Amino acid sequence: MFIQTESTPNPATLKFLPGQSVLEAGTADFPSADAADKSPLAQRIFAVEGVSGVFFGTDFVTVTKSETVEWDHIKPAILGAIMEHFQSGQPVMAGEGTAAGGHAEHDGPDGEIVGQIKELLDTRVRPAVAQDGGDITFHGFERGVVYLHMQGACAGCPSSTLTLKMGIENLLRHYIPEVTEVRPVAV
Repeated sequence: MFIQTESTPNPATLKFLPGQSVLEAGTADFPSADAADKSPLAQRIFAVEGVSGVFFGTDFVTVTKSETVEWDHIKPAILGAIMEHFQSGQPVMAGEGTAAGGHAEHDGPDGEIVGQIKELLDTRVRPAVAQDGGDITFHGFERGVVYLHMQGACAGCPSSTLTLKMGIENLLRHYIPEVTEVRPVAV
């Protein structure tokens, strides 16, 4: 098994491509070791000292490290954990598939606007962000402000504010005049 790695815009996060499916659909975010109880793969990766976050896409795993360790020291152990997992035959997610589709539900008077926002995120934003090892999902819409949740390589990325303000906000404002601002939200 050959696992490729790619850097991401976030220097604390690396993208690992195992060359096979990770999740059938959706994404799974594990911002801490405590959140990894539903994934044998995430548990293996968190067993590597210095790992602070794990995120799964359909064909990739992104791993975020703590500031106290260097990639040169933990990357081989992470590669080993991923390889060991896929060779073990264990599922990526335990029990019922708990991968998320991403977007929060919205049942309010702005349903049509929210539908347009989600459509633009799904077709224009999320595919590009997945290339960088992350995901951005809809969290809410209130009085012209779109609230987005950033996951994987996007969470804590130094350029995430620029991506939100200059990229996503401008895109949404261009197509949906009711949108006045985009803000990140921590979940």
